[in-house]
Amino acid sequence: MNPSNFLIRGLLAGLLAGLVAFGVAYVVGEPQVDAAIAIEESGGVGHHHAPAAAEHEHAASEDELTTEVSRRTQSTWGLLTGTVGIGLALGGITSLAAAFALGRLRMSPAQSTAVVAGIGFVAFSLVPFLKYPANPPAVGDPDSIGHRSDLFFGFLLISIGAAIAETVLAGILLKRGKSAFQATVIPVLGFVVITSVAAWLLPTVNEVGTFPADTLWFFRRASILTSAAEWATIGIVLTGLIGRLYARESAEQARRELAASL
Repeated sequence: MNPSNFLIRGLLAGLLAGLVAFGVAYVVGEPQVDAAIAIEESGGVGHHHAPAAAEHEHAASEDELTTEVSRRTQSTWGLLTGTVGIGLALGGITSLAAAFALGRLRMSPAQSTAVVAGIGFVAFSLVPFLKYPANPPAVGDPDSIGHRSDLFFGFLLISIGAAIAETVLAGILLKRGKSAFQATVIPVLGFVVITSVAAWLLPTVNEVGTFPADTLWFFRRASILTSAAEWATIGIVLTGLIGRLYARESAEQARRELAASL
């Protein structure tokens, strides 16, 4: 039960999670991206305008095949590369965090791994999404993308930092003899307070303009579903692998103890 064994299994879980996320994103997400691009190209959104001159129409027809090939690549190999890369990173980080949490939460290795994966989803994906949800193409002023990115990553760091701090607090409370209920409720309340105050203090971004509400909702729903599928796969696969590793190590240890007692 060492970090390297956790990491190997985390990378495997992350690889599978990336493949699952690709499937979800391709089925439920890509149609919404195509719809958003169509709206953008039609000039039907806020500050975006469709080209009105006839010469632009001719140029667009010449570039149509190139654009289609590029879009096809983005929605297949490009999307797959992105989801697998993110899955590997999240799987590796989650496995190392699970190795660090081992023995500190008074749970079995499988249980603590599942808790770590759940915390990861909430802190890394769900809470930042609630404050700064994903936007499809055609939504948002291009000139403010840097500012919006800074706000998102700033809030993401606050959420992750609060999750780490409250998880450490839970371990400290357990060592000091607090009940499992107290060691759970107090850190959860602390995380909620920290992230809620941060969300209240940070500015709200509202650059939706005249973008259709249903398309925006479907895109954001697909985004969080993809993230949830990725994290669920990491949690389920990694928990199962760590559980099997622990069972194998326990059986080996029992065998050695039995052999030593004979």
